[in-house]
Amino acid sequence: MRRHVTGTYRLQLHADFTFADAARRVGYFADLGVSHLYLSPILQAAPGSMHGYDVVDHSRISNDLGGLTGFEELAAAAHSRDLGLIVDVVPNHMAFVAPENLNRQVWQVLKDGRDAETAHWFDIDWKAGGGRIGIPVLGDTLDAVLEAGEITLDTLDGEPVLRYFDHVWPVNLGTENSTDISEIVQRQHYRLTSWRDKDDALNYRRFFEVDELIAVRVELPDVFDETHRLLLELHHRDLIDGFRIDHPDGLADPTAYLERLADRCERGTPIWVEKILEPGEQLPRSWKAAGTTGYDALRVIQLSLVDPTATPTLVQAWEECGGDASYDRVVDQAKRQVVAKSLGPEVDRLTRRAREALPDLDPERLRDAVVELLVAGEVYRAYVRPDHRLSTIARKRLTDAFSGAVHARPDLRDELEALIPLTVLAEDDAAATDFAIRLQQTWGPVMAKGIEDTTFYRWHEFIALNEVGSDPSAVGAASPLELHEWAAEQTEHWPRTMTTLSTHDTKRSEDVRARLLAIGGDPLSWQSISSATYAAAQGAGVDGPTAHLVWQTLVGVGDISAERLTSYLQKALREAKLHTAWVDGDQEYEQRVIDFALAAAARGPVRNAIDAALARNARAVRATVLGAKLLQLTAPGVPDTYQGCEAVNLSLVDPDNRRPVDFDHLSSALAADSTDPVADLSAAKLHVTTTALRLRRAQPNAFGPESSYRSIPSSSEHLLGFERSVQPGRIAGALGRGNRATIAALATRAPSRLSRDGGWANATLELEQGQWHDHISGTTHTSDGHLLVADVLGAWPVALLERSS
Repeated sequence: MRRHVTGTYRLQLHADFTFADAARRVGYFADLGVSHLYLSPILQAAPGSMHGYDVVDHSRISNDLGGLTGFEELAAAAHSRDLGLIVDVVPNHMAFVAPENLNRQVWQVLKDGRDAETAHWFDIDWKAGGGRIGIPVLGDTLDAVLEAGEITLDTLDGEPVLRYFDHVWPVNLGTENSTDISEIVQRQHYRLTSWRDKDDALNYRRFFEVDELIAVRVELPDVFDETHRLLLELHHRDLIDGFRIDHPDGLADPTAYLERLADRCERGTPIWVEKILEPGEQLPRSWKAAGTTGYDALRVIQLSLVDPTATPTLVQAWEECGGDASYDRVVDQAKRQVVAKSLGPEVDRLTRRAREALPDLDPERLRDAVVELLVAGEVYRAYVRPDHRLSTIARKRLTDAFSGAVHARPDLRDELEALIPLTVLAEDDAAATDFAIRLQQTWGPVMAKGIEDTTFYRWHEFIALNEVGSDPSAVGAASPLELHEWAAEQTEHWPRTMTTLSTHDTKRSEDVRARLLAIGGDPLSWQSISSATYAAAQGAGVDGPTAHLVWQTLVGVGDISAERLTSYLQKALREAKLHTAWVDGDQEYEQRVIDFALAAAARGPVRNAIDAALARNARAVRATVLGAKLLQLTAPGVPDTYQGCEAVNLSLVDPDNRRPVDFDHLSSALAADSTDPVADLSAAKLHVTTTALRLRRAQPNAFGPESSYRSIPSSSEHLLGFERSVQPGRIAGALGRGNRATIAALATRAPSRLSRDGGWANATLELEQGQWHDHISGTTHTSDGHLLVADVLGAWPVALLERSS
């Protein structure tokens, strides 16, 4: 039985939170109001994996999670409470880690080379590797490692192998008889090198710049079948109701992949894609998908709650502490650094393919042109497809990239113009085709590593907006208009898209960002904290931009242990790649920043300024936390609640956001379900969450594909609301109860300024005549076409109204 999806709950599974642990909590999830559990990857992952995206065996359900039996028991427990299961799928890559024999497909390639029965599974440039696959994992040069006796000949299951600490590699038949380990190593189908030589040795496509994740060619039918067989069997047994697809932009042809997957699924099965849409970009209409995993919803909901009038103060504080005034310049510098330092093998392979197609051009200038194309891309992918006509949107994306590249390097115009036919697949040539597809697959890593994992750790003007798929420089242009435009697009084309505010990949949880959004709307508080921090940083020898990150982190995350803060700052500083790095970093600098942050968090002028700001804006924080959540839960699409975020959750980037959830506490709080408008904020958020989720489950058509979306007019810019109801003419096809329900969701926008301006006064909002019951406060309002906002939002800063029929 296919269950109607009204709301999902994301669970991060691992050895310490298994299928059995999730099964014990199904009563809580059902009572919360979701319809489906949304599980992180469930296939067998690398030993000790805390996330599951490093699959080693597609034919087995993870033993660490409980195996097939454990999954079947979770499904049975979920079904007993009328809950379905959504599963995360990882089609783009597999783990290439020690011990290598765990990945049978990789093992075959290591043993038999290009003649292996699984060699076609992986995107390996055998020519560049001299017929061998490069493995840059040694702690020193090969000669030094051999001299130290660290590589030894051993056996595994009766077969000869080479061992190097935890690593194990097969020995090609007939090469094991030599007494010289060096000779044996040199005669294998793989080439062992120092990890520092990866730019020269790596000749397989990776996930981003992660050497331990080798890309899989699921565009090949047999590879697709082998990697999806088990999940699809479980789907056809009614144990899996839908799928979430990880990083589809890494695939050779995302459109074809989704078509193949949809064809293998039961009709109507929802398939969500982890597609990062940049501002102004839309999901390709041709995709066989329910929509995205919700980063686009996160972006527009956040922007709708930003107070743009505070922009001058945010900009001034950032520039006064030494921050770069140009976001675009920071992005450009970050992309170039990532391309040069992290994606060298990808650039080299693109250049080789371009040289094969354009043999008359200078190789170095051609490489420079390739780099400019990679840097100039402004989206994850343009979706150029072999044997398909170039779409108008794809043509524009490529045109914009070429224009940007020529603008940056006009001296490379000839080389860039020569690359155009390759990029648009106008040349019927294997090298040109490979170049075009590979360029598409590399744009995503440049965007992700250059912006999300570098720029976002350098640009700290207003870190509430430093989020996946968001534009941190857009604070001055923030308004509800983009939310309403996005909602109209989803209502018409993607009514089952996913909405979210927090995921396992967000840089900060929704509530950390909400606290910053609230304080960011109070220029006096913002400037006070910034000035105090900058003064303290100068005395501590910490640069101003980093200090700006530190104090905003403290404002957002609240009370935090020294261990958590230290771990976060180490990651943030290293990802920034300015003063330190993951490799050969500056530990003295890192410790100086950490000591400064710990001192600022404990006592002194920075702590005092932060405490004063939070006290002054307590109501604004409350309004923003609850408003963001209500908008996400009621906007077009299927709302996902990331584990623990049904209540206040103040987490930073992973692994901080994957800490254990106290489900015992949440269960008790849900049972109490306080409707007290001045109750603890966490209890209030839980009440808003469960109220909205339960209403969606009771009135599915008011929020589903049959529903309309209309913004609610108000005389106050601080009132943000919309109405959901079944569209005329669609009632006959609607399922379940509540076909004629009309729901209104209201939130408070820019609450800090609203408070300073004296509140709602005589502001009104427009609602259809009749009785409107507020499910959050429990009160009922009578509308004659208008209502006083102060009457509706007098006790709570949000309202969820249902019109009596």
